[in-house]
Amino acid sequence: MGGVCEAPPDAPLASIMLAFAVYPIQAIKNVNGVRLEFARASRRVGSAWEEIIMNKHTFKYLLGLSGFALMQSAIQAPISAADEADETVNFEEIIVTASKRSQRLIDVPMAIATISGADLQKRGVDTIQDLSFAVPGLTMREDGPGSYQIFLRGVANAHGGGALTSVYQDEVPMVLTGFDVLPTRTMDLARVEVLKGPQGTLYGQGAVGGAVRYITNRPNLDTFEGRIEGELETVKTGDMGVTLVGVLNVPIVEDRFAVRIAATVKSGGGWQDQPAAGIENGNGEELTNVRVRALWKPSDELEILGTFVSYRAEYELGQGYEQPDRTIFVAIDPSKTLIPKIWDYELYNLEVSYDFGGFELLSSTSYVDHTHQYPFAYFGGPQTIYGGALSGNGNRYNPGSQFSQEVRLTSTGDGPLQWTVGGFYRDMDRSLTALFEFQFGAFIAPEAEFFSSGTAKSIAVFADVSYEITEKLTAGVGVRYFEEDGVAVSNKAPDQVIQEATFDSVDPRFYLSYAAIDDVNIYASAAKGFRSGGFNAAPLPAFDPETLWSYELGVKGSFFDGTLYLDMAGFYTVYSDMLRRGLIFLGGDLGFQSLVSNIGEAEIKGFETSFAWKATSALTISGSATFMSAEVTELDEGTESNNVGDPIDYVPDFSGTLSANYDFNWSDEMPGFARLDFSYRDKMPYVDLTSFPLENTPQFSDSIGLLDARIGLTSGKINVELYAKNLTNVNKYIDPYRAWNNANRTHPRTVGIKVGLDF
Repeated sequence: MGGVCEAPPDAPLASIMLAFAVYPIQAIKNVNGVRLEFARASRRVGSAWEEIIMNKHTFKYLLGLSGFALMQSAIQAPISAADEADETVNFEEIIVTASKRSQRLIDVPMAIATISGADLQKRGVDTIQDLSFAVPGLTMREDGPGSYQIFLRGVANAHGGGALTSVYQDEVPMVLTGFDVLPTRTMDLARVEVLKGPQGTLYGQGAVGGAVRYITNRPNLDTFEGRIEGELETVKTGDMGVTLVGVLNVPIVEDRFAVRIAATVKSGGGWQDQPAAGIENGNGEELTNVRVRALWKPSDELEILGTFVSYRAEYELGQGYEQPDRTIFVAIDPSKTLIPKIWDYELYNLEVSYDFGGFELLSSTSYVDHTHQYPFAYFGGPQTIYGGALSGNGNRYNPGSQFSQEVRLTSTGDGPLQWTVGGFYRDMDRSLTALFEFQFGAFIAPEAEFFSSGTAKSIAVFADVSYEITEKLTAGVGVRYFEEDGVAVSNKAPDQVIQEATFDSVDPRFYLSYAAIDDVNIYASAAKGFRSGGFNAAPLPAFDPETLWSYELGVKGSFFDGTLYLDMAGFYTVYSDMLRRGLIFLGGDLGFQSLVSNIGEAEIKGFETSFAWKATSALTISGSATFMSAEVTELDEGTESNNVGDPIDYVPDFSGTLSANYDFNWSDEMPGFARLDFSYRDKMPYVDLTSFPLENTPQFSDSIGLLDARIGLTSGKINVELYAKNLTNVNKYIDPYRAWNNANRTHPRTVGIKVGLDF
C-alpha cells in the first residue's frame, strides 16, 4: 500500500484535537475567559496549518495522493481487503430519493453529493453558504443572510427571473424566483442530496444546473424520543452567540399517528460594525425556526403527512457585504441607519400517498407566505466605469406567496420496467417596493421610489421510464412539458405598465446504466435544461428563456466489502441564450436600472470525483473535487457586456474538500470522535463590460481555504462537542462583486461548545 494508507494518522490527529480542546475546558469559569482561551487555542492549532491550507497546490497534492493510495490498494490488495472486512466497520448502504423513488445511491444514473444529517452536524453545516464549501461545484451569490442565488456545475448567472438551481424541502419547492429562495437550515435532517446536472424532467424549469434537496426526519410511529441542545460560541472580533435546539417525537397512537416537533432559537454571533452609526456586531442573528410534522397512517396502504414551518430571522445589519476590516459601508451618508433585514415565512404542506400494490399515488400540496425586508447600498468604486461617481442606498420590501400542487404515480415493483408519471401546478406572486436615494456626480435623488410586482402561473406534465434490458444494462428516457404565463407590473397607478408573456418548453433526458460488477455502475446521460424568460423594469423589453444540453459520463461504486465508496464523472454542457445584465440610466426617479438580455452561448467542461474510505474501524477519510472550464463561445450582435472567451461568472477552476473523522473510546462507556474538515475554492470571476472597463475585467473573488475542527464525547445520553470553524481566521472575499462594495467575506474564526441530551 502507499504511504498515505500506511501512515498512522491516529496520533497526530488526536494530538491536534486534544490541544484544541484542552484550553476551552480550563476556561469555563467566566465568559471573558472562554473568549480569551478559545482564541489562544485556535491560534496555537491554526498556526501549524495556515501555510498548508492557503496553498491550493498542496491541497491538490494531498487529494491526489489519497486517490492514488486508494487506487493502489484496489489493484494490489483485493483479497486482503476482503479478509480484513471483519475487522472494519463498513459503510451503511445509502438510499436516496433523487429520482422520486427510493434507490441505492450507486444505482442512480446521475452524479449526487449526499451528506447525512449526522455528518452535517459534525461539519457544522447550517446554511446553504456552509453547504457550498462542503460540495465542490456549488457556488452562489449572497445578498445578505438567507438571500442567495445558487449555482451548480458552472451554470452560473446572477441575473434573470427564475432560479438556475432548484431547492426543495422534502416535497416543497423553496424557490419562488431566482432572487426569492426561502432560507432552509439543517435542523433535524435525515440528509441533503445535491443533484448535479439538469433535473428539468422531474424537478422543473428552475433545475437547470441541478437541485438541492433537504430531506427532513419523518415522525416515528412507534418510538418516543427527543433531544435538547445548547450551544455557546464566540466570534473573533465579534460577540457571543447562543443557540438552543429541541426535537420531540411523540407517537400518539402506536403505529398509526405520531407528531414530530423541531425548533431552533438563536441569538447573537455578529461581527460587523457600522462605526458612523454607532452599531457594533450588527449582523448578529435573532432566529426562531419551528417545524411541526404529523404523520397519520390509517391503514397499511394510506399515509397522510402534514408539515408546518414557521421561520423568522432578523439582523440589525442585514446587507451582508463587508470591508476587510469587518465594517459595512452605507453610501452617501455613512451614518444613515437602514432598516433591519427580516426574513419571515410560513410554510404548509400536505402529502397523501396510497400504495395500490405495484404502484404508488402521491399528492403534495404546499403553500408558502413570506415577507422579506432588507437594506441595500452600493458604490461604483474606482475600478468601475463610474470611478466613484455613482452610489446609492435604500430600503426594500418584498412580500410574496406561492401555491404548488404535484400529483404523481410511481412504480413500486421489482420488475424490469420502472416508471414515474405526474403533473405539477404553480401559482406564484411577489412584489418589490424600494425606497431609495442615489447620487450620480453632483446629482442627488434623495427620495425616490420603485415598485414592481409579478405573477407566474405554470403547469407541467412529466414522465420518466426505465427498462432493464439485461441483468446488467438499463436504458431510460424522461420528458417534461412546461408552460408558464407571466405578468409583470411596473410603477403604481396611474403610471402603471403591464407586461405579459407565455413561455413553454419540452425538456427530455436520456440515460444508460451498466452494472459492470457487483456494486459498480457505469452510466451515461444527455439532458436538456430550461429556465423561463422574464421581464425587465418597464419600459425595457422582456428577455427570452435560457436553455442548455448537458452530457455526462460517470462511474460510481462500492469496493472492499463496502469499506470504500468512489465516484467519478465528466460532463460537457452547451449553455444557449445565456442571460447577462447591463446597466442603463433611465433618468428621473428610476435612475440606473438593470437591462437583462440574452447574449449568446457558452460551454462548460468539467470533471468531478469523490470518495469515502473506511481506512480502519475508527478512521474514515473522505474527499471530493471539481475541475471546471467555463467560457463564452458565441455572442449575439450588439452584445456589450461580454467578449468571446470571457469566463462564466461565479465559476472557480477548482474546488475541493478533504476530511478525516476518527472514532475513539475515552473509556468503555464514553465513546467520542475527532474530526478535521478542509475546503478549498479557487477565485471566481465576474465580467460586465457595461460596468467595468476592459482593463479591470474580470473582477475576482479571493482563493479561499478553510479548516474546521471538532471533537465530541458521549456519556450515556449526554454528549459534548468542542469546535472551531475557520480555525486560522481566513478573512477573504467570497464574492467577486467587491468593486461595487457588494461582496460578502468569510465568516471569522468561531469557537464554541455544544451540549446535547437525548431522551
